[in-house]
Amino acid sequence: MATRADDNFLSVGVADPRARTYLQFVHGASPAMRALERTIADIASTDIPVLLVGESGTGKEVVALEIHRLSRHRDEPFVKCGCSGLTGESLAVRLQHAENIPAEDSVSHGSLFLDGINHLEAASQERLLHLLPDGSGLPPQGCRGMRLISSTTRNLEDEMKSSRFREELYYRINGVHLRLPPLRDRKEDIPALLEYFFRKYTSLFERPEPEVGEATMSLLLRHSWPGNIRELENVARKIVALGDEHLATHDLTVELGTKAPETLAIVPKIPENSTVHVPTGSLKEAARAASRVAERAMILDMLERTRWNRKRAARELQISYKALLYKLKQLGLDGSDQPEEQ
Repeated sequence: MATRADDNFLSVGVADPRARTYLQFVHGASPAMRALERTIADIASTDIPVLLVGESGTGKEVVALEIHRLSRHRDEPFVKCGCSGLTGESLAVRLQHAENIPAEDSVSHGSLFLDGINHLEAASQERLLHLLPDGSGLPPQGCRGMRLISSTTRNLEDEMKSSRFREELYYRINGVHLRLPPLRDRKEDIPALLEYFFRKYTSLFERPEPEVGEATMSLLLRHSWPGNIRELENVARKIVALGDEHLATHDLTVELGTKAPETLAIVPKIPENSTVHVPTGSLKEAARAASRVAERAMILDMLERTRWNRKRAARELQISYKALLYKLKQLGLDGSDQPEEQ
């Protein structure tokens, strides 16, 4: 009797509405996401294995789908595999044309996303190691033409030192290492993500799209987002469902120890001789204004941390020195009164 694939596997091919609508990649405005997107564009057309590393809720599955969408496998299946409790037999069924297993039940083409690969037990790690190409010749028949994308919330190098993860497997899956930034390090992207989630849930709940005021946007920019994008999505869903932004963000207000959303001030530090107006009528206008506020605050913070060494600040922000000088000119901060770079 043929071995059945277990419930860890979920096919979400590009024709599936779930892949198109519910897991859409939102382009970022933050330097960290822009750099990540450039790398994704560079590697997507290759078959090099990709390891996605990031905290829970940072969007690793969405990034995996974006790599698949940009790859030559875009018209082939994208198969997600949860690695917690996954057996070596199930892996074998999916990665090879086992006896009496129909070809369509294996992943000989397309992309395989191993979600939470750090959860693989030792026996499953060993089985996977023997099923993957080793770079010395043709891969096993079932793996030929397959794109492997893995994700982890843990530092696998530490896991190797503790003998919980096989060193050979780590180097086999770590063709390109992509670290996904937590939301607290990319707050410039909150307005765009919020707008996307509002569109998603107004469609699902058949509710009007909400408008977010200055106080609520300020509150969202202040929050540290331990749950990352998943937590932001939950907040957006509550705003749409309740139709009351203050009620929906009450828990965040309590956590920050503030009084009421109406009393909040814009968080990013702005020079005294400048003003920033965040409109309350249009979410798109508020999003653009909030993004400018966040970008300005991030640049100023980095300049202070580097003691106004603009070349070093540009490197840390992952933009060119020329681009930073242009932004400083736009902000009215040419830094002429600051010491020159060493």
